[in-house]
Amino acid sequence: MMISINTPALLFPAITLMMLAYTNRFLGLATLIRKLNLDYKEHESRRELIKEQIRNLRRRLTLIKQMQASSIFSFFLCVLSMLFIYIQHEGWAYTTFGLSLAFLMLSLVLSLNEIYISTRALEIELRDMED
Repeated sequence: MMISINTPALLFPAITLMMLAYTNRFLGLATLIRKLNLDYKEHESRRELIKEQIRNLRRRLTLIKQMQASSIFSFFLCVLSMLFIYIQHEGWAYTTFGLSLAFLMLSLVLSLNEIYISTRALEIELRDMED
């Protein structure tokens, strides 16, 4: 099987859009954390609930950092694969392109995990409203 320089280039839009989505998630979390900080200081009665949310947010921040790192590494390997195709090192090109796909899949798996955790945060809020 032969890959052309266009094959890794096909991943560029997908990877950059994923990175943009991950950055938006991060910014949303940053806003939420700042709001929780104010709530924590103002409402003593809600502190236990807020602490539970903080644990959830810490895990989500870690996952988002790992998602972003995986995407960046995938992007880097994609570019490296194109370089190897350009200088006609076919074996290295296949290897780096395969690794790029693997890191892209890792990023997607981490993203799925982060989505599950974020829904848990909403369940905590709903439980609080029911009580």
